[in-house]
Amino acid sequence: MFKALVVEKDEDGKTHADVQDLDEARLPEAEVTVAVEYSTLNYKDGLCIGPGGGLVRHYPHVPGIDFAGTVEASSDDRYKPGDKVVLTGWRVGEAHWGGYAQKARVKADWLVPLPDGLTTRQAMAVGTAGFTAMLAVMALEDHGLKLGDGPVLVTGAAGGVGSVATAILAKLGHEVAAVTGRPETADYLRDLGAAQIVPREDLTEVTRKPLESETWAGCVDSVAGAMLGRVLKQMKYRSSVAAVGLAGGAAIEGALITPFILRGVNLLGIDSVLRPYGDRVRAWNRLAADLPMDKLEAMVQPATLADLPSLGADILKGRVKGRVVVDVNG
Repeated sequence: MFKALVVEKDEDGKTHADVQDLDEARLPEAEVTVAVEYSTLNYKDGLCIGPGGGLVRHYPHVPGIDFAGTVEASSDDRYKPGDKVVLTGWRVGEAHWGGYAQKARVKADWLVPLPDGLTTRQAMAVGTAGFTAMLAVMALEDHGLKLGDGPVLVTGAAGGVGSVATAILAKLGHEVAAVTGRPETADYLRDLGAAQIVPREDLTEVTRKPLESETWAGCVDSVAGAMLGRVLKQMKYRSSVAAVGLAGGAAIEGALITPFILRGVNLLGIDSVLRPYGDRVRAWNRLAADLPMDKLEAMVQPATLADLPSLGADILKGRVKGRVVVDVNG
């Protein structure tokens, strides 16, 4: 038997979540059984704990799109009992039972060995949010971002992706401009390394100007909507925006083709769900090397399985700062 957060849907279509004791026989079929140690909380998790957001296919369901732990049993030669592993993406926690449990059973292809220098707790302080942030930074670098090019903008900077992106970019030596709509997070963002705090309202007005002054050498954007439309007009020549989220809406309001054809700006889509194994290993190794662990710890809010229903509601309302680390055995 093991404990898990189970989401059920009643006849009226309403969902409710609580911690239950489950038999291991209820785990889905796959090659590797993992004794989960830590998970974390992402926007998708809030959807899956609550209304589902169209992500959950079948109920009852165990959410949790990330987990880290120790292999308990494996029919795949790549993993053996005792190996430390990390999982993010692959629709685990959405279409497949996830990490909000003391045990998980998944395909071997979905796992990555825990990098040297990271604990399972630190890996979940990183989680999908931090993994996505690292992919975004790598994409900016691969498309030419170098130290000294100018300030790098991070939108939604106090959220999970934004917090890690801010800390990584600052450690690498970039001048980070952090955008937030919550003035009370300014000190937190400066502690992560932000050199400049940009109020959200400075970038949310939709303008008809085809271009604005060249300001940003790069951008990690988790907002989209009107803000992305405005930011694109302010990007420097041949710079790039790594788009990781759509908290401000799926449309790019006020966007024109002008930044792309007159300044050669790149808009880079960052997918973390189906990322190939090689990219995953590269990103996790970079995180182990380039994410300052003291800054990572400053982002962490500890939680247990029992805390997740309320935290899931909070993250959907934009009330969660930094990274929530879930001790599934706590």
